[in-house]
Amino acid sequence: MLLLDVDGPLNPYAAKPHRRPEGYRTHRLLTPRWHAAERARLRAHGLPNKPVKPLRVWLSPDHGPALAALPFDLAWATTWEAEANEFVAPLLGLPELPVITWPDPRPQPGGGVFWKTPTVVARARGRPFAWVDDEISDADRTWVATHHPGPALLHRIDPRVGLTAADFTTLADWATEPSGP
Repeated sequence: MLLLDVDGPLNPYAAKPHRRPEGYRTHRLLTPRWHAAERARLRAHGLPNKPVKPLRVWLSPDHGPALAALPFDLAWATTWEAEANEFVAPLLGLPELPVITWPDPRPQPGGGVFWKTPTVVARARGRPFAWVDDEISDADRTWVATHHPGPALLHRIDPRVGLTAADFTTLADWATEPSGP
């Protein structure tokens, strides 16, 4: 199983705002969740009538076929949740994927462990998995090694760059290693 975050791996949101990364296309998306969050933010700043600007998302059309070619079952592990299927998957040419729904309130595992990590491990149910996210740290790798009985690859993606050819190679190599899944 390959668990995919959107912002960071697929949308290099931390790249310089005035310069779209090479190979990416700009999309302006107004998801219901984004609209609600921005509407609340504008109201809180005394601007209840200001229109909500769509979210700028950079996506590479090459990522969909490259992800589909990997020897994994794909699933979303993103705060976009089901909106990833509605807004991101079609732009990448991906089918509807299973979605991790995050608990509310978010868990607070402590020790520098990312709040997504316990839910990712629970979703894996002991099965081998790879996870790409821009928030993964050594604390998460240690937590997973302690709490997950199967093989796991936690692969941090630079949110200024997004998934690269080297990342796809790492994922494919891990999936086919004898010590991997």
